Amino acid sequence: MGQKLKITGWVAAGAVAGVLTTVSLQTVARGSLAPLPLEELQQLAAVFGMVKTDYVEPVDEKKLISDAISGMVAGLDPHSQYFDKKSFKEFKEGTSGRFVGVGIEISQEDGLIKVVSPIEGSPAFRAGLKPSDLITKIDDTAVRGLSLNEAVKRMRGEANTKVLLTIFRKDENRTFPVTITREEIRTQSVRGKVIEPGYAWIRLSQFQERTVDDFVKKVDEIYKQDPNIKGLVLDLRNDPGGLLDAAVAVSAAFLPENVTVVTTDGQLSESKSIYKAIPADYQRRAGADPLRSLPAALKSVPLVVLVNEGSASASEIVAGALQDHKRGIVMGSQTFGKGSVQTVRPLGPDTGLKITTARYYTPSGTSIQAKGIVPNVLIDESAEGSPFAALRMREADLEKHLASGQGPEAKSPEREKARDEARKRLEEEAKKPPQDRKIPEFGTDKDFPLVQALNRLKGQPVLVSKTQVIVDNKEEKKEN
Repeated sequence: MGQKLKITGWVAAGAVAGVLTTVSLQTVARGSLAPLPLEELQQLAAVFGMVKTDYVEPVDEKKLISDAISGMVAGLDPHSQYFDKKSFKEFKEGTSGRFVGVGIEISQEDGLIKVVSPIEGSPAFRAGLKPSDLITKIDDTAVRGLSLNEAVKRMRGEANTKVLLTIFRKDENRTFPVTITREEIRTQSVRGKVIEPGYAWIRLSQFQERTVDDFVKKVDEIYKQDPNIKGLVLDLRNDPGGLLDAAVAVSAAFLPENVTVVTTDGQLSESKSIYKAIPADYQRRAGADPLRSLPAALKSVPLVVLVNEGSASASEIVAGALQDHKRGIVMGSQTFGKGSVQTVRPLGPDTGLKITTARYYTPSGTSIQAKGIVPNVLIDESAEGSPFAALRMREADLEKHLASGQGPEAKSPEREKARDEARKRLEEEAKKPPQDRKIPEFGTDKDFPLVQALNRLKGQPVLVSKTQVIVDNKEEKKEN
């Protein structure tokens, strides 16, 4: 059905929301161009000339052209984008799982940057940074007031250059400097462990080039530690997506051979594709099946898939495929709803265009776009509920978002009311001491959704949400 697309994910995260996209990488030039509207192009040339001659001060011609392209593409939808040299480099780093930096996973806490975990073997790991360390300064710049993205940019740089981090270690009540030499880092997108005898947890934080190999390695480790696994939790919470072949491979690890995982459809012939649970649809390189070493028990082990509003794109493909084929129970919150495909075409050696070319559909033919995956069992973030879930940005909230193509959308006053209540509660929460505002880390015994997933696998009672609002193309409704 035409050339198969490789879908990748990209995320620009804010304080309480993210913008996620799904793209395909193509290097083949189009065979023909549509007729050009000459009158409009003449107007564009006229404006360009007026700006060059009449503007109050000289302007850079290349920047004018770049800004014109950016504006034209940005007017299409939230995910189409023009990549200049810098953003194209950052995009490629995001899909490869490689970047130059110090090697830490971070979050924000009380205006500072918190070390969630140093990446094993990285410069930060070797320098002795620990989880929960707080970064107060990056070189001579105070961290307080910086966004998470700004802090990341300051810690990244060229290989073999140095960065000075000022660290506050709370449990030792001391502040100290650490000079770290940047180097190429390979991010870890797969974590997992045996939670207790017979039950295991595997978390995918993104679908990158190494994800399938790391997933297979982690599953093999788990089954070597405990060959009698009776239940498995596949954790896709806050996974913004990634490579389509990785999503198809992870789905295929649990599904019968040759069943449909996902389909895509658009105007171009290469946008009309069916991806099945077969090696040809997920192998990145010629050779043996990367899933060949997985234990046969993985095809039948009882499975729970955890998702939330931050699960998008490729993670929605996996959840949708396992749900449609009734291979696992999806639990958590309704997912982000990123169900469109963007194709990246190089415009030169270091610039490119990302443009929406297709929607993708679950095996049952359901469009994910602007709706997402609705879990079989709705679970809150904590025993007290999901007080801030209504504040999280979803695909349907993005301006100019693509419609699902399967019916009209409707806005609900009920959801807006829930947002107002969440904002008020967030203001109250901000007044609490930092130690009272900690969110339990995924994979711990205080991870409420994980505990509920394990209860489900054991046949024990599950605390189901009675408050979550499901966003439908036609209406919004509460699920009990």
